[in-house]
Amino acid sequence: MSDQTISATRADQHASLDARTIFAMLAGFCASLVAIGLARFAYTPLIPPLIEAHWFTSSQAVTLGAANFAGYFAGALFGRSIANALTNRHALRLLMAMATAAFFACAFPLSIAWFFAWRFLSGLSGGAIMVLVATTILPHIPPARRGFASGMIFLGLGFGIAASGTLIPKLMHYGLHTTWMGLGVFSLVLTAMSWFGWPASHPPAAAPQHASAHAGAHHGMRLRLLYAQYAANALGLVPVMILLVDCIARGYGRGAAVGASYWVLYGVAAIFGPLICGNAGDRIGFGMAYRFALLLQACAAALLALSANPYAIAVATVALGVSTTGIVPLALGRVHELLPHDHTGQRAAWSRATSAFALCQALAGYGYSFLFSHTHNNYALIFACGACALAAAFIADLVVNRERVKA
Repeated sequence: MSDQTISATRADQHASLDARTIFAMLAGFCASLVAIGLARFAYTPLIPPLIEAHWFTSSQAVTLGAANFAGYFAGALFGRSIANALTNRHALRLLMAMATAAFFACAFPLSIAWFFAWRFLSGLSGGAIMVLVATTILPHIPPARRGFASGMIFLGLGFGIAASGTLIPKLMHYGLHTTWMGLGVFSLVLTAMSWFGWPASHPPAAAPQHASAHAGAHHGMRLRLLYAQYAANALGLVPVMILLVDCIARGYGRGAAVGASYWVLYGVAAIFGPLICGNAGDRIGFGMAYRFALLLQACAAALLALSANPYAIAVATVALGVSTTGIVPLALGRVHELLPHDHTGQRAAWSRATSAFALCQALAGYGYSFLFSHTHNNYALIFACGACALAAAFIADLVVNRERVKA
């Protein structure tokens, strides 16, 4: 590396972010909080009240939860098409408004079809926003600050998880109708805050770089590896999302209050996940940081499968909480490493990665539920399955990178 390149890199690392860029990052934070953090994770603690209030039966409540996953997958698939039709800025505004409207609509249980449609639309907005939000903002950020910026954007995911364990129980004192309306008002405020924060223009196109066919093949192989790893992440993280609290409360007989306390711990760890992982990617490279994250997750999931010790569970909960939100900036940063200066290619690759994650997340939810019910509530087996998926992703990373070194 030349002296000029080193000097340019150091200058880039210390480049300050202007007010407009910070406003755009705030808009991204608001979008991830509303359409993913709240729209997805706030529903989990609302399932028991929905059943107890006789809004829906238990099977209907689970079906409505799946509606959000299905919508998320659809949003990941069609997010770029929506943006092409409306522009990124207008698409993000529309999607946030849709997610906000869904909260208000869910305050009125007119029918299961009505509720299903709005839960599907909230999921669609989340999936599309996941595809569009970072690829709209990050091209305007200096490359060495993109890990930090993506961490700030996806901080909303962690706040949504934390809010689901703290804010929702407080709102529930006023009833289900008021809880949904309160979420709607909160989302409306965040939507208004972000309205003028989205970048209005695309960054200047970079000069095309002519890579060799061999290098292009390597990039293609590593992108396919990333899609598979990101899908494996869904298989590894879904068990803790759906079974952690139940395992502690019923599986180990420690009660719902203790289980809820671990969920709050999981949410607090998730708040810091994007910042920790984003900064790690900036410092050691996103490929290396993602590799370490896969190993950490595999060990944490294995720990849940092997130990009932409260301290071991707490350590695993923190590690998986950080990873749940932290893998997003890591995977996104890896896309930018593999496709530098190619904003169109980055958007397409990130859409594919998000779609792979969304599909495996939905399949894992149903698959693990089936396995769980047919193995007499074997929690350890489900956590072990997640650990195996993450370990396989880690080993595949080692193999592919060893092949690259040999080449």
